[in-house]
Amino acid sequence: MADQNEPLKLIRMNEVEATEIDWLWYPYIPYGKITVIQGDPGDGKTTCVLAIAAALTTGAALPESKAAAEPMSVIFQTAEDGLGDTVKPRLVQSGADCERVIVIDESEKELSLSDIRIEQAITLTGAKLFILDPLQAYIGADVDMHRANEIRPVLKRISAVAEKTGCAVVVIGHLNKGANKSQYRGLGSIDIQAAARSVLTVGRVKGK
Repeated sequence: MADQNEPLKLIRMNEVEATEIDWLWYPYIPYGKITVIQGDPGDGKTTCVLAIAAALTTGAALPESKAAAEPMSVIFQTAEDGLGDTVKPRLVQSGADCERVIVIDESEKELSLSDIRIEQAITLTGAKLFILDPLQAYIGADVDMHRANEIRPVLKRISAVAEKTGCAVVVIGHLNKGANKSQYRGLGSIDIQAAARSVLTVGRVKGK
């Protein structure tokens, strides 16, 4: 319950400065915001994200981009694939500058969305893209991703880190089989998609 003695603070919109969103990859991945990339198992979510990361580390232009950016550092956390036998080969195959791809060491303590090491790593490395694969592995052991009241505070914290550092945060999620519309097929509460600035779905083209 709120403290009844706390002074009421109000913000008038005429006092708010309008700003434009800065894009890492327009109009798909914004800086300083959360992006959800979701898809069915085996449809290439991680492969797609690693290809994006590889291009960013070398300064190569992304598809539909007018110009390439300066090479940048990327932090990639995965709970599904081995670094040596899966992630590194995929990065090399995509032409990444592996010196610019960083992983937070989880050998002694697993990472979660509320972990202070995320902001520390982004600040220390100057990374412009932070990737978590998959979301459900990093929400925290005590958080039920199907409950809005539990997942919202966690997403709010990582969103604050993204805004503070200006880093684009990408979380990879799986789809379930219970709904027809893709926005309702993401595992967990619909609040996950609602908290993101961009939600992208990766899928296979029929007949390919």
